[in-house]
Amino acid sequence: MFAVIRTGGKQYRVMPDAVLKVEKLEAEAGSTITFTDILAVGSDAGVTLGKPNVDGATVTATVIAQDRLDTVIIFKKRRRQNSRRKNGHRQPITVLRVSGINAA
Repeated sequence: MFAVIRTGGKQYRVMPDAVLKVEKLEAEAGSTITFTDILAVGSDAGVTLGKPNVDGATVTATVIAQDRLDTVIIFKKRRRQNSRRKNGHRQPITVLRVSGINAA
């Protein structure tokens, strides 16, 4: 069984016991999150598509950690001007483990 969820402006295909990294969610490690924005649910019987969401379907996940991705270096240079700028950015993320999919 799988589901397609939408969170943080992105779509993720999830399965039970899958670990995924999503945009930062306000939740502490160890807490449970329920996603209700389910776009599709699939099983052996077939795929159910939402219009735009599947009614009554939910996905529950447990927060493993609040983390940050690797550093992305931003380097700007203007030629022949001796002008350089170096900056870095680490995007905050939430690491989740999908515990269950309820297709309703």
